[in-house]
Amino acid sequence: MPDEALASRIAALEVRQRQLEDELAIYRLIAAYGPAVDTRDADATAALWTSDGSYDFGGPVLHGAVEIGHLVDLATHRGFVERGCAHVLSLPVVTLNGDAASAVCYSQVLVAEKDGWRAARVSANHMTLARTAQGWRIVSRETRLLDGSDAARDLLARGVGLPGGGEGAQEAGP
Repeated sequence: MPDEALASRIAALEVRQRQLEDELAIYRLIAAYGPAVDTRDADATAALWTSDGSYDFGGPVLHGAVEIGHLVDLATHRGFVERGCAHVLSLPVVTLNGDAASAVCYSQVLVAEKDGWRAARVSANHMTLARTAQGWRIVSRETRLLDGSDAARDLLARGVGLPGGGEGAQEAGP
C-alpha cells in the first residue's frame, strides 16, 4: 500500500512539474516577441508561430509564420524602430489544456520622444498556442486596441473566463 501511495504522489508531482514547465515555456515564448520585433528579426519573429499560424492586429490578418515574420518590414513598424521603441507584453494569464493552451495579456508599444517615452499603442491580446516538436508556438494571436471598444474587453474576458468571453465563462465577482 505505501508503494502505491508514493507512486501516486510522484505521478501527481510529475503532472504539476509538467504544467509549471509548460507555463514557463509559454511565458518565455511571449516575452521573446518584443526583442524579436524590436531588432527587426523576421526569422526570430516567425519562429514564435506555427507554420500555419495567424496574427490579427486589427488590420489585414497575417497568415503563416513567414508572413508574420515580415511584419517587421511594415512601414509603421520600421518607423517605430527607427525612432526607438519597445514592444512590451505583460505577464500572461495562461490556461493549459494538454498540448494546447490559451494566453491573454496586455501589450504596449513605447516610442521614444525627444523628452521621454510615450505609449503609441496599448492593446489586449488573446493567443492560442500548441505544443510542437520545436516546443510551444503561437497558433493565433488576436490584438485589439484598448480604446474603450467591446472588442478589447471581449478578448480579455475570453482569456480569463469572464461572462461573455466564451471559454470557461464563469460568474464574475465584485
